Amino acid sequence: MIKRDIQSKVLGYAKQFPVVTITGPRQSGKTTLCKMLFPKKKYFSLEDPDVRNRARSDPRSFLEECAEGGAVLDEVQRLPELLSYIQTIADKRKKDGLFILTGSQNFELLRSITQTLAGRTALATLLPFSYDEIYKNKEGVTLDKILYTGFYPRIHDKRLNPTEALAFYTNTYLERDIRNLINIKDLSKFDLFLKLCASRTAQVLNIASLGNDCGINHNTAKSWLSVLEASYAIHMVKPHHKNFRKRLIKSPKLYFVDVGLACYLLDIENSKQVANHPLKGSLFETFIVSEILKSRFNSGKRSNLFYFRDNIGNEVDLILDHGTSVIPVEIKLGKTMNEDFLKGLRYYRKLNPGNNVRGHLIYGGSRSFAHFGYNIMSYKKITLNS
Repeated sequence: MIKRDIQSKVLGYAKQFPVVTITGPRQSGKTTLCKMLFPKKKYFSLEDPDVRNRARSDPRSFLEECAEGGAVLDEVQRLPELLSYIQTIADKRKKDGLFILTGSQNFELLRSITQTLAGRTALATLLPFSYDEIYKNKEGVTLDKILYTGFYPRIHDKRLNPTEALAFYTNTYLERDIRNLINIKDLSKFDLFLKLCASRTAQVLNIASLGNDCGINHNTAKSWLSVLEASYAIHMVKPHHKNFRKRLIKSPKLYFVDVGLACYLLDIENSKQVANHPLKGSLFETFIVSEILKSRFNSGKRSNLFYFRDNIGNEVDLILDHGTSVIPVEIKLGKTMNEDFLKGLRYYRKLNPGNNVRGHLIYGGSRSFAHFGYNIMSYKKITLNS
């Protein structure tokens, strides 16, 4: 069983809060993590209709039984009314680590939790495997295969064919969750919408263009994007606004949380097709942004990812905002260091001379080194104070 980077953080939360809530996309390993970290706790999946009906019909008795030695309640967004009872029991028992909750629909779950369990629960977000969790001690794995395979645990645990596994994932989890949240009358149109989103990964989002290409209106496109983000299929990176007396782009950039899912939606069927794909650079950037996001979440932090772009095309792929300082990050697919890779970082340094943090370039090569005041990093060894 693969050790997850978030383990120590979750165990620490269980010693400080009566409830720990773990959110994340379907099949990111939440259930496996809970069973591994809390083997002595009773486990109940609220996806099971028998368990759900029992909990709904007599929630107080169900939870009192759970609270005897603590319990893991999986997919708790299926029965959000339990949260009020959990609050009462947590206040009465005053015991840390009593309930471990998981959920895969961020919007519904967090809205319910903030209303009922505020101050009583810690929140952790588990995304699919990180690069280090899978490939740290492996040699000879090509970048093309990494991008094509993606990072969903089941694909690696069972050595599944990524195309087949992600097809099942899209049909059985992603589309079902979307249908549970919003009423989609034409599922084929939503399938097209997913593919169009994949073709725009790592790009500035133009909702009007996306909607027109799919044949839906602006509000529908906006609604579908919100639900995809709530289901952890995509992540939006907002522009970084600072008074540089420049006209800055105001739309967010769209990224898929799992690069393998983006590859599947682009109809990529093997790693060889990645090699010459016109969007390989965007897929590589998607992979890197997701890795940095995982690093933040695994450390118990929120996303601090932004990007910079002005109206004449000067840009930096990522700006990691730490309040008093920022870390500018450029992402380039090339395997050989090229001075042109630093163009955006140099421009940003002149624009923001008061920022004393080194810029970083993450590229497709295997060497990491310092270069004229910049940190050049291989995608294999990303070490950011993210």
